[in-house]
Amino acid sequence: MNYPKLKALKYKLIIPLLVFLFGTGVLCVVIYKISYTNQERVRDKAALNAVSYADRMIADLNNGITITKSLEQIIISENGQIEHFEKVAENMMTDSIQSIQLAPGGVVTDIYPEKGNDTGKIDLINDPSRGEIARYGRDNNITVMQGPFQLKQGDVGITIRNPVYLENESGDKYFWGFTISIIRVPEIFSDSVNALEDFGYYYRLSKTLSPLTGEFTEIYSNCEEFISPVTYQFELGGCSWKLEVTPKDGWHADSQTTTVFIGGFIILFLLTGLTYALMVLQANGIILQNLSSTDNLTGLLNRNGFQEHLTKYMKKHSNEHCVCIALDIDDFKFINDLFGHSTGDKALCILADTIRSSFPKNSILCRSGGDEFCIILKNCTCKDAKAQIEAFTDMPRSFIASNQTQSFNISVGYAQYNPDDGSVEQLLIDADTALYNVKIKGKHECLEFNPNMNKKIRTPLGFALSDISKNLPGAFIIYKADKKDDSILFANKEMLNLTGCSNFDELIDYTGRSFRNIIKEDEREAVEENIWKQINALENDNNDYLSFSLKRKDGTVIPVLDHGRLINSRHYGNIFYVFIIDHDLVRKCLN
Repeated sequence: MNYPKLKALKYKLIIPLLVFLFGTGVLCVVIYKISYTNQERVRDKAALNAVSYADRMIADLNNGITITKSLEQIIISENGQIEHFEKVAENMMTDSIQSIQLAPGGVVTDIYPEKGNDTGKIDLINDPSRGEIARYGRDNNITVMQGPFQLKQGDVGITIRNPVYLENESGDKYFWGFTISIIRVPEIFSDSVNALEDFGYYYRLSKTLSPLTGEFTEIYSNCEEFISPVTYQFELGGCSWKLEVTPKDGWHADSQTTTVFIGGFIILFLLTGLTYALMVLQANGIILQNLSSTDNLTGLLNRNGFQEHLTKYMKKHSNEHCVCIALDIDDFKFINDLFGHSTGDKALCILADTIRSSFPKNSILCRSGGDEFCIILKNCTCKDAKAQIEAFTDMPRSFIASNQTQSFNISVGYAQYNPDDGSVEQLLIDADTALYNVKIKGKHECLEFNPNMNKKIRTPLGFALSDISKNLPGAFIIYKADKKDDSILFANKEMLNLTGCSNFDELIDYTGRSFRNIIKEDEREAVEENIWKQINALENDNNDYLSFSLKRKDGTVIPVLDHGRLINSRHYGNIFYVFIIDHDLVRKCLN
């Protein structure tokens, strides 16, 4: 038996097993913590909703109390009388009010509407079921509620009785009677309960029958069984009210526990497998080889990997033709500057995907650096590959930025390796020379190398929009050349200083992104008309200076000169590039 190999195998299995067991323990703790935290969060949210909607219910119930208080004020002001009671009550009626009543001396004499409610004309003080509560409200001078009870009309109601006291000629207060409103439930707080249901809650509203009992009676609910509800209690009309709320989906609603559990175990299995793979790869040195030859972003070969694969290929196939393709993204610096490097990375990955799908699998594919790519098509000539390369060049490509689809193009140069008189080094130079000539001609094209091409060495300056604009000795702004949409796209530091803003976001907040908002209000229409008049009569791609008053963020205005140019952008259509010059500063320099 080969004991060293068996020992190595056990070592490779034990370590991943320990990783799995340890990871399982950590995952269980994380899941418990997430579950507990989520349940607390859901309960806190439910409690907050219970308080919020209970407050709304209190406000709804107070509308019924307000009716009795308004009647009380009329009675006091009219010394115990209400003329035209039916008219007054009619104006106070709402959809949730069953009836409005007057009970001088505790005896109900006036009811609106009387039809269907006339049986309510009773002696409240001496009534067997109402007398004790009525006397309690009278003796303590407090508004009391009684119910719920079944109305004659089949609905459920709650009575609100407000005792009214008047003063006699001696200034002593005496009991006049009750002003009463009977409200229908749950109609009076239908908006609140409907909102709770729409937000995914079961609810139950209960109250004590009267101020004289502590026993709760259910008024309305949308569920028979409640599991550990949150409860909010409040006092109103001498009674205790209780609103119970529980989520329809349970207290683990919106929980991420299942997702974390599944994702955690997937990650755990992957981690365990990766641990084992890393141990194997570490022994074989494969992982180091891959890292040294592959581009991390696109998954294509990097420069070192490309050179290694090309060298191996040429040693075995030095007598075969092959084609080298050099390409890059047009205006890649513009993409990075305008949309950010992460978006630029997306464009690189999209291009890499089209390279993989467009050329044979045995091709050598490389991202040589930045936005530059190199491809070796094996065992073919430029004539063989021409149609394929042209189709690849013209292929539409786009990425998503700022919720809009932005297209981008590439430039391609290619050259052929001839076994009789060629070299690998010269092949790469020829392909790059062809690409350089595409750039000279205007980009977005593919060209085959020929010896008559301009062979000037490519020496890009390396300037970027941010480098140039940041250091411009003047205020510079870019905005859309559209009468209906003059959105500001860019402003340099000098422009921010001129408007009194500390950063670009502050400028956007101040102007609402509109260029016209930096123009003084009473000059906007004339200035915009002048700008478009100059643009419509544009000659030699230039326009004259324009003077207007620039409105700064602090409200002050300064006279400025505007000198701009209309540019057609592939990404934004027509845009203005504009220099803004402080007019007083120019005048001072001239003097």
